[in-house]
Amino acid sequence: MIILRPVIAGGVLLIPSAAQAATLDGAQMAWYWALPFAGILLSIALCPLLVPKIWHGHYGKIALGWAVVTLVAIAAFFGTSAALAAFVHAALAEYMSFIILLFALYVVAGGILVTGTLRGTPLTNLAILTFGTLIASVVGTTGASMILIRPLIRANAARAGNAHVVVFFIFLVANIGGALSPLGDPPLFVGFLRGVDFFWTAQHLWMQTMIVAVLVLAIFFVVDTLKFRAEPAPDAGASVALAVRGRRNIALIVLIVAAILLSAAWQPGIAFDIHGTKVELQNLARDAALIVIALASMWLTPDEHRAANGFTFEPIREVAILFAGIFVAIIPVLAMLQAGSDGTFAFLLQAVTARDGTPHEAAYFWLTGALSGFLDNAPTYLVFFELASGDARELMGPLSGTLAAISMGAVYMGALSYIGNAPNLMIYAIATEQGVRMPSFFAYVMWAACVLVPVFLLLTLLPISPILKPF
Repeated sequence: MIILRPVIAGGVLLIPSAAQAATLDGAQMAWYWALPFAGILLSIALCPLLVPKIWHGHYGKIALGWAVVTLVAIAAFFGTSAALAAFVHAALAEYMSFIILLFALYVVAGGILVTGTLRGTPLTNLAILTFGTLIASVVGTTGASMILIRPLIRANAARAGNAHVVVFFIFLVANIGGALSPLGDPPLFVGFLRGVDFFWTAQHLWMQTMIVAVLVLAIFFVVDTLKFRAEPAPDAGASVALAVRGRRNIALIVLIVAAILLSAAWQPGIAFDIHGTKVELQNLARDAALIVIALASMWLTPDEHRAANGFTFEPIREVAILFAGIFVAIIPVLAMLQAGSDGTFAFLLQAVTARDGTPHEAAYFWLTGALSGFLDNAPTYLVFFELASGDARELMGPLSGTLAAISMGAVYMGALSYIGNAPNLMIYAIATEQGVRMPSFFAYVMWAACVLVPVFLLLTLLPISPILKPF
C-alpha cells in the first residue's frame, strides 16, 4: 500500500485550519521546520519502492516516528504546553472529524454492491467514469469512489494493462467531480462553513468543471482505446447485466449528508475547551451521528454483500494511521503559512498580489493547487481564503474570480499526487489489494503532469475562466 496524505476526501469534512498555529509563532520558524513533513511524504513515496517489506510491515511506526520528531521539536523550542496544545488541536479539531467522516463514507459506500457482467471496454469505462464524475458532488468524492472503484476494477480484471483506468478514476471521480458542492470536497465545505453560499460553486464553476472533465474524459477515451486495441481480442460472449444491492446504504449516505448540513446550520453556542481547543457541541453531535450511521450500515448490510465487494478495513486503517502522522507533521508548515508576509513562505503569498494590491487570480489558482497537491487541500484553501480577504461576501462579490481560482485550484489539483486528497490513497490501496499494478508515487505524478497540467494551463488561458475574469 503506498502513499497518502490528508485532506478528506470525498465528501465533506471538518478540516484542518491554521487555527492550530494559535500557540505557535510561525514567523519564528525557519524552513527546516518543514523537514518532518517532507520526511513523511518522502517516506510514503519512496519506502514502498525501496524497502517494500519494511514499509508494509512498519508504516505505522514510520509515521509515528515523524510525528514524534515534530512534537519533540515544538516542545523543545516553544515549550511542552505549546506542543500539547498543538497536538490536541490537530487531533480533536482536525483529525477526529476527518477520519470519522472518511470512515463513515467508506463503510456505507462499501455496503453498496454493484453486480453484473460488465466488460471493461473503452465505452464501458468511459460511462463509469462519467457517471462517477457526475455524482461526486452529490455523494462526495469518497462516496462516489467507494461505490464505483470495485465494479470498475472487476470490469477490467481480465485486461493486461488496467492501471491507467484507475489513475483516470482518481483524476475524475476522486477530485474533479467534487467541485460543484460543499458536499463534494473538503475545501469547499470549509468555504461553506465560512459563509460561502451552498450553491455558489455550482453556479460559478459548472462551466470550468465541465470543460476540465470533458477534456480529461476525452484523453482517457483515446488512451484506453489505444491500449484496448493492443490487447488480445475480448470475449465476444461477454454481456452487461447490472444490479444494485445494499440499497439501504444509499439512504444512509443521505443521512450522512443531512448530518453534515445540520451541523453547519445548528449553532447552539456550546463548546468545550480542551487544552486550548474549542470542541463545539454541533460537531460532536455530527461525529456521533456519523459513527452511528456507520454502525447501522454494518448491521443492516448482509456480510455477503461486503464479501462480494472485496471489502476489508485495511485501506481505511492505512489511511487512518498515515494521516494521523501527516496531520501532526504538517503543524509547523501551517503555522509558517499562517504567518503570512512574516513567515518563511512569504514569497508564496506575495506572488498572489500585484503591486497595486489587486489579486493575481492565476497565481491564486496555481499556488493553491500546487500546495493542495502535496499538502492538505483543506487548510491550503483556508490559508488562501483568508489571504484573499476572509470575508465570504466580498469573495462572492467583487472578488468572485479570486474565490473561483482558489476553489478550483484546491479541488482540481488534489489529483496531482496520491497524497493530494484522501480518496486518492484509498483508491490506490483498494486497487493494490485487488491486484492492480498501480504506478509508483512518482510515476503517478508523471501521469498527472502529462494529462492534467496541460488541461489546467488551457483553463488558465480561456477567456471564460473566472481565473482571468470574475463572473
